[in-house]
Amino acid sequence: MDPAAAWLLVLLGTLGTALLGAAHRLGLIYQLWHKAEPKSTRHGGELVAEVLKAHGVRYLFTLVGGHISPILVASEKLGIRVVDTRHEATAVFAADAVARLSGTIGVAAVTAGPGVTNTVTAVKNAQMAESPVLLIGGAAATLQKGRGALQDIDQLCLFKPLCKFCASVRTVRDIVPTLRRAIAAAQSGTPGPVFVEFPIDVLYPYYLVEKEVSFKETPRGLLGGVINWYLCNHLRNLYAGAWETRDFSPLPVQVLQATAEQVQQCVELVSRAKKPVILLGSQVTLPPTPVEKLREALEALGIPCFLGGMARGMLGRDSPLHIRQNRREVLKESDLVILAGTVCDFRLSYGRVLSRHSTIIAINRDRALMLRNSDVFWKPRVAIQGDAGSFLLSLSQGLKSYSPPQDWARSLKDGDQRKEKANREKSEEPTEQHLNPLKLLHHVDNLLPENSLLVSDGGDFVGSAAYIVRPRGPLRWLDPGAFGTLGVGGGFALGAKLCRPDSEVWILYGDGSLGYSIMEFDTFVRHKTPVIALVGNDACWSQISREQVPLLGSNVACGLAYGDYHLVAEGLGGKGFLLSRQDEACMDNVIQAAQEACREGHPTLINALIGRTSFREGSLSV
Repeated sequence: MDPAAAWLLVLLGTLGTALLGAAHRLGLIYQLWHKAEPKSTRHGGELVAEVLKAHGVRYLFTLVGGHISPILVASEKLGIRVVDTRHEATAVFAADAVARLSGTIGVAAVTAGPGVTNTVTAVKNAQMAESPVLLIGGAAATLQKGRGALQDIDQLCLFKPLCKFCASVRTVRDIVPTLRRAIAAAQSGTPGPVFVEFPIDVLYPYYLVEKEVSFKETPRGLLGGVINWYLCNHLRNLYAGAWETRDFSPLPVQVLQATAEQVQQCVELVSRAKKPVILLGSQVTLPPTPVEKLREALEALGIPCFLGGMARGMLGRDSPLHIRQNRREVLKESDLVILAGTVCDFRLSYGRVLSRHSTIIAINRDRALMLRNSDVFWKPRVAIQGDAGSFLLSLSQGLKSYSPPQDWARSLKDGDQRKEKANREKSEEPTEQHLNPLKLLHHVDNLLPENSLLVSDGGDFVGSAAYIVRPRGPLRWLDPGAFGTLGVGGGFALGAKLCRPDSEVWILYGDGSLGYSIMEFDTFVRHKTPVIALVGNDACWSQISREQVPLLGSNVACGLAYGDYHLVAEGLGGKGFLLSRQDEACMDNVIQAAQEACREGHPTLINALIGRTSFREGSLSV
């Protein structure tokens, strides 16, 4: 072939490829078979709502903004309860709580720009807590991105390090498939948050967007004609095929499981153990294993258990298998340790609390977390990437004839009771001023009903509560998780009360952490979600002060005031109670009055003035 002809063919081929690529990007090829419907009054918000409804979403948490109004209105029409909060972070925390308690996706929708950026901490918390949350964010119109539109920033770059899935929807026809993929990603493998951004023009009806595009019927000159054609085509492509029939149903959720061979290997190891112990982390509460079945399996195994995170309460209030004290000493003595969804991070001294002579079995959905700090301070004999709850069920089935040495479990429980007796004695020691916080917590624990659900949001006071207050059953304890985020209380309690309307929901607040979400008492009142907030008010960031003062000689930035927080709750429409030393003799009466007010439908706050004890000396603050 003549070189010139060959060169011409290559040039034509390249040009043809480029033209096809441009036609595809402009949607010209798609529009050959799929048309827009300019007269339709439907809008993209309706498609979002239909996907949420098909996935069993009952609650949509939000702080309203014009970018997302179509989603909120359409969701309400389909029977999804729209719950608006006073801060965007609270909306995500509430969605997080719903995800943890319901086993389904939790959903929050916020407006563009500052609305989205206000959620970053809450989304990071959901990531570290392995909670499947869908965050829907508004955004500037597709044609205005990068042109200085109101609240237009690169939102995806903020969430790509935090989320399992991030996407910006570019056309109305992409709404359904994008949301289905996002929700499946959030729940598959190691659960976590996902983010989907909706430019404002994919959510509103055609006729409204057409007005905003502002193309001219008689453009001037060639350039004007090209611009006009581009705008017209953009609008047609935005809505092309928008209302065609689509599948809204959930995509399959993928969860790794331990193999039969791995389970059998662990059965053999456990059957030879004389001093076994199980450490359960939050992952054991995840679907597909029902928590009650897991509880039955643990009771059948008969192995002593330490419970952490969302696993608190798994064995009920007074199980002989639940060991609450002396964990470091127990782990050094154990000959076999099962880390079921538990991570060797700061909470286990990076693995240093484990004995090198112990047989370690680690099961976790996330391989990196499962092996964190291994071969430095510890090493697993068996490491299984898979679902911890299902593994424990299979292990129980394989060990039906196994019975761990009773003297081992009895000795651990005896040590537990000695430590708790000492704690109770410490609760009777007088403080220099105000109430002994340990005594207060013992009284609260004695008065909690079986249907109570506890939300922890604080440092020192909540750290004490974790040793004293006993959750009554599985999924009756909510804490932020490994990120240690303050400010979760209002959102977690809101989501918990909606999921469990018959439960008595308590928020255990420090007076410092209360400042993040006390305004949500307005939300509790407006949405008729009565909860009880117990504030341990010691006028200090005590967890920090305890170390800062002796180490650095100053209490700077640690001091607070003994605020009248009960009056703030009343100002927002709730009920407030002050509990001080002069009420010590009738402490139960005040607590019961707060419980009665909550049962009558009033969000309630107990402002408990507390003194200082040495109970938590040496606890971690960094």
